[in-house]
Amino acid sequence: MDTTYYEHGTPAERWERARMFFDARDYAAAARVLEGLVEEVPEQTGPRLLLARAYYHSAQLRRAEGELRVIVERDPVEHYARLMLGRTLQRQGRRDEAETHLRIASALAGDLP
Repeated sequence: MDTTYYEHGTPAERWERARMFFDARDYAAAARVLEGLVEEVPEQTGPRLLLARAYYHSAQLRRAEGELRVIVERDPVEHYARLMLGRTLQRQGRRDEAETHLRIASALAGDLP
């Protein structure tokens, strides 16, 4: 498969292209664009989080989990990544492990009584 289109352009252009694919619910195409972008700018959370979401929505749950764990390891108070990690683990049937992350996400969002 020719991946030139997915790799073409500046990082900002690829970010916009990935968001367009994601918004159009073409999660696999969004992931192909984002994989290269995350490799190029691994320190940025935004592209990695969108990549994890694209993986999640395209049922690539192990890949989503991997990206989310990188984010949570770097930024333990990133509540949306915690929430997504919890949901990803739930979808894999790992409910006990998911519960920990979901509770932390709720606490960080201020949702606990």
